[in-house]
Amino acid sequence: MSDTTPISTSRPPSAPDQAGEHRVPMYPEPMDAIPFDAIPSSPSPSRVKNNPEGKATKLVAAVSFGLLAFTFMLNAMDRQVFPPLLTTIRGEYGFSLQAGGLLATIFTLGMAVAGIPAGFLVEKFSRKTVLVVSIVIYSLGTLATPLASAWGDMALYRIISGLGEGMQAAALFAAVGAFFHSRRGLALGGLGFAFGLGVILGPLLGIQFAGDFGTWRAPFIVFGLLGLVAAVVVAFGVNRKFTEQAISTTEGEGSYEYMPTKAYNRNSLAIAGASACGALTLYGFLGLYPTFLTTQLGVSAGQSALALSFVGFGGLAGLFGGWIGDRVNQRILLIGALIMMSIIGVLIYVVQASFAWQCVFACLMGVFGTGVFFPNTNSAIQRAVRPNQVARAAGLFVTCYYGSAAFSGLLFAALVAKLGWQGAGLLQVTAVPLVAAAIMLIVQTRLFNNAASSAAH
Repeated sequence: MSDTTPISTSRPPSAPDQAGEHRVPMYPEPMDAIPFDAIPSSPSPSRVKNNPEGKATKLVAAVSFGLLAFTFMLNAMDRQVFPPLLTTIRGEYGFSLQAGGLLATIFTLGMAVAGIPAGFLVEKFSRKTVLVVSIVIYSLGTLATPLASAWGDMALYRIISGLGEGMQAAALFAAVGAFFHSRRGLALGGLGFAFGLGVILGPLLGIQFAGDFGTWRAPFIVFGLLGLVAAVVVAFGVNRKFTEQAISTTEGEGSYEYMPTKAYNRNSLAIAGASACGALTLYGFLGLYPTFLTTQLGVSAGQSALALSFVGFGGLAGLFGGWIGDRVNQRILLIGALIMMSIIGVLIYVVQASFAWQCVFACLMGVFGTGVFFPNTNSAIQRAVRPNQVARAAGLFVTCYYGSAAFSGLLFAALVAKLGWQGAGLLQVTAVPLVAAAIMLIVQTRLFNNAASSAAH
């Protein structure tokens, strides 16, 4: 039969029933023949159009989101346990301030390397599978850190931990962003809230475990084992109906035609650039802030850990920051947050106020850095692309944000060596956020994928 052979759509006439009456025909009257080439082919399965797992109930979604948020909190605890212990670690291994500063942030190099590839992996494989594997990887990296014999292998273990954290971040941001696509900012703000808890608990518990066990290695072992347990919990407790949710485009095919066709477009690249500048500021600050407090203000290691935990308290504002980001122009919101980070940098490093005020300023840095800037750059970059490109946008964000963060500690330490803490603070924590704010000026929110719904509000 050729491709143009007509299909006969005629049906046999209905037969009389026992009473001699004809039933209503089950099929419509014969239509004209339809050639095969006039029949549209079925669309290939797509995560964008159809969620093969079905829709998750509110309870399933709440449990799954809660468990994944808990793993992100562990992720933050793993990251933030290192800076308060850096002085002790440097003393044992004989690392310089620059080498120690690089170790404090080099795990983000692994996150950067993993970001874009993880975005493509998430499009090809189950997000849940990527999440479980990633948690195992960063937990093993954390467990290996205390086994290091020199700077090189310790850096390697930190990078391996970062690879897992980068994979987790890309998969987690894509899954949460897709499921809560209409309230993406609030949902990612919820992850920021969990991250804030990790920033609070990580330094405090790290110092506590190190004191109780008499070694700085103890917290890495405890957090690493917790991560492996969390991977098992995610494997059995998180529902695929949540992680594999798709964004429906059936409300109007072609409704995203006004957007750029490429994932790497003017908006997404500008937001990625601004996120890189913001991370250079935030992670440079986080990596060496305890060292600044102990060397410049003469506080104890326990007090420096307490001050760092106030960044986490500020990060709890992520829920509010994400909620606001769903309702206002995100470009203006992000520019405002970056300006505030710049002002706080002056207060911390130039004014060099008392310890109590340092805790206040650290909290404010957490509010604007991790509570407003992080969730809104994360959600804005996903809004800068079409729904089927969300995973790639998440991967781009992870690579740029954490790639910049990887060398922030080294750069800050080098600036301190040349310019002192005040000069370094003015450059990296004050000037760089202003550069990011200037980059955000070219972002066009009218090309975001939520532009129509935003206009409706």
